[in-house]
Amino acid sequence: MDYVHSDTAVHEPGAAPTGGEGKLTAAKILIAGGFGVGKTTMVGSISEIRPLRTEELLTDRSVGVDDTTGVDGKISTTVAMDFGRITLPDDLVLYLFGTPGQQRFWFMWDELALGAIGAVVLADVGRLADCFAAVDYFEDRRTPFMVAVNCFDGTERKDPEDVRIALDLDEDVPLVLCDVRSRDSAKRVLITMIEYVLTKIASRR
Repeated sequence: MDYVHSDTAVHEPGAAPTGGEGKLTAAKILIAGGFGVGKTTMVGSISEIRPLRTEELLTDRSVGVDDTTGVDGKISTTVAMDFGRITLPDDLVLYLFGTPGQQRFWFMWDELALGAIGAVVLADVGRLADCFAAVDYFEDRRTPFMVAVNCFDGTERKDPEDVRIALDLDEDVPLVLCDVRSRDSAKRVLITMIEYVLTKIASRR
């Protein structure tokens, strides 16, 4: 499912914009980050349709291949993608694609990134290094992205600016705290992402 954008709109090819000149009508957003950081949970908590999941159980064959450090209790992994959809005000439909976190499935990222207008990189403060690959990926491709620190139960709280420094993020890259199990929290993340993308589009005019 490909989406194209111009300086005035983001819409599905062949579909007439419904929101008027200068408004987003449909957009593709990636949800990326390390293994077990909450990508599948975020898509599931906010999707208005039954989310598509491609999870498989971890088996003894993945020992030494998949890194489960810090998420020892996780028994499954996304092998292709998660997919969901949410409609926001002003006739804005977001199609959400969650990327696989394990390195052996990273070859899927290029396919999933086609047509995406931006990405949310989920981070766990206890495993910040796990999101370096996603940050580097979007920086290299000049894809607008933001970082959302997923605050699990019992997670150590850190100053967002300390996280920004640790990830070496540019000052304009949004960084927020969230709980992706909460629909409202996940929705606020997506709204922040869209506002950032609109700012980037306006700066190019």
